[in-house]
Amino acid sequence: MKNIKKIFLVLAFFTVAPMVLLYGFSPAWFALNFLGIEKLDMNITHILRVVVCLYLAFGILWLYGAINKSYRDIALLTVVLFPAGLFFNLINYLVDGQPQPLLLIYMGLEFVMVPVAYWVFKQPDCPV
Repeated sequence: MKNIKKIFLVLAFFTVAPMVLLYGFSPAWFALNFLGIEKLDMNITHILRVVVCLYLAFGILWLYGAINKSYRDIALLTVVLFPAGLFFNLINYLVDGQPQPLLLIYMGLEFVMVPVAYWVFKQPDCPV
């Protein structure tokens, strides 16, 4: 596929975009509806919003890499590294026990995303 790197980077952005919207606009609503946490401490709210900014920054890099060929490979490498760093979710699972189902879904997506992103990264560059 000729534009696989560009398409993959756009899809990567749209993978994190819902999390940015859910966590960032209302961490308390997200925590209540998806994690069963009724009241968030103000510090946890701030931490969630900081994480959202990190997700958003990566997402913007991924979109920029899709548009600008000279940034495409570095953007793809961050798509590989971003979920790979989150493999620590597995350690959390083993140490603390099973989290909410949504977090298990995230963990499963991380295990799928790393090899797929690496495979896309290794594909030859498209001339455009």
